[in-house]
Amino acid sequence: MTTERKNPAWLEQAVFYEIYPQSYQDTNADGIGDLQGIIDRLSYIQELGCNAIWMNPCFVSPFYDAGYDIADYKKVAPRYGTNADLKRLFEEVHKRGMHLILDLVPGHTSIEHPWFKESLKPEHNVLSDRYIWTDSVWEDPKGVANITGSVSGLSDRDGACATNFYTIQPALNYGFANPTKPWMQGVNDEGPMATRAAIKDIMRFWLEMGCDGFRVDMAHSLVKADEDGQATIALWQDFRAFLDTEFPNAVIISEWGQPDKSLLGGFHMDFLLHFGPSHYNDLFRVEEPFFSQRGKGDVSAFVKKYLDSYQKTQGKGLICIPSGNHDMSRISERLNEEEIKLAFVFLLTMPGVPFIYYGDEIGMQHLAGTPSVEGGFERTASRSPMQWDHTVNAGFSSADPELLYIPIDPNPNRPTAEKALQDSNSIYHEIQQLIALRRAVPALCSSGAITFLYAEENQYPLVYRRTKGTEEIVIALNPSGNAVSCKIDSADPMETLYQRGGAVTLQNGQLEMEAASAVILRITK
Repeated sequence: MTTERKNPAWLEQAVFYEIYPQSYQDTNADGIGDLQGIIDRLSYIQELGCNAIWMNPCFVSPFYDAGYDIADYKKVAPRYGTNADLKRLFEEVHKRGMHLILDLVPGHTSIEHPWFKESLKPEHNVLSDRYIWTDSVWEDPKGVANITGSVSGLSDRDGACATNFYTIQPALNYGFANPTKPWMQGVNDEGPMATRAAIKDIMRFWLEMGCDGFRVDMAHSLVKADEDGQATIALWQDFRAFLDTEFPNAVIISEWGQPDKSLLGGFHMDFLLHFGPSHYNDLFRVEEPFFSQRGKGDVSAFVKKYLDSYQKTQGKGLICIPSGNHDMSRISERLNEEEIKLAFVFLLTMPGVPFIYYGDEIGMQHLAGTPSVEGGFERTASRSPMQWDHTVNAGFSSADPELLYIPIDPNPNRPTAEKALQDSNSIYHEIQQLIALRRAVPALCSSGAITFLYAEENQYPLVYRRTKGTEEIVIALNPSGNAVSCKIDSADPMETLYQRGGAVTLQNGQLEMEAASAVILRITK
């Protein structure tokens, strides 16, 4: 099976906006965001410049893990609306020339899913092998690669069921790469193949309704005892073949964090994640981030790891760097408003498809200490309601504040979309300008190549070149509070397309940058 595939054309200029639906806009005063709220705010998202949306799970769930514990894959949770509302959201998005992808959770379900309830029965039935069960309630499957725990004693079935995250999330059965016990099925056995078919059916259901693809939760975790990931790669190649045949314009984006594996598996894109070996946190979320004005950060380890992944995946797909997401601390936890603006210069000029987490465009704060809600724990701090204006509950909901899913930021000076739109120097307008530039300059789009010109250990600035065809663009970033200089291999003269902060000069390969500055230059040879 070839790994040289073309992405759907719409990804070339895509900029995604992630929506956590319960926290975006409440229209029925129950304190929880809903689909109608997203429809009502589409103009805001479009005017920012984003032309694609990733929405976190909106399906029937007991919400022990904020909707990632699904009890019905084909039904919208009543808190958000109905299937008809979601179909209408697809239609309204498409009317604007935008796209919307859903969150696919193929690794596990809720213990309340009808599949699991059937699998609990001691008598063998067609769903007995939908999940991973040992042959004895006393045999714990935990310890096998990609199995995080187990649940047992829920019924008279003699066995323990593997879990994929929390203990209320039983793991779906895609088989074992290397079965070593009688209860371990191979990837091509009847049970695992039936699970594949069921997930394809779910994907087909939403794609036929108007969905444009899926972000896939824990995509690396499906096949168990798969130490090198090869069986999981083959599994996703099968899913990609299904999409290429029936829905060639649909995209799949993986939560994997190893692009050399995920893109080989057929994913169009893979996220660099806040966990694992990407050094992503070195940029924004360690004690001394690279984008801090203190100037004590280090970008070199990130660049080295990024280049390794980039070189291995050329022609296979894209690497995506998000501003944040529902599992990460907000970018504002370590960076102030001016630092965030420079961070977005980086995020919006890198290859791949940028993802902006709702609220990051206005500098919403990371609300450390927020009590855990629906299995969020410390992650709840980055899931607070969107702050729209100065009215009650910051315009998120007209409900009694006590009814809010998560409390609003209590700071009376909290950032709001209203303030951001009125301030020409806001993060919102900076992002808006950068997205417009990205679309106008082919080398800055998703597939434009990258070469790093200066990314030295414990040094500033960061300088890289983007190219597409004959067009060459140089991006230079000095987030530190000190003036810096460096030698780079780049031709003169150049046209300035964008500049932020202090003066920047480039003559005969010598780059001089004042503190807290950024520049985007086009080579005009």
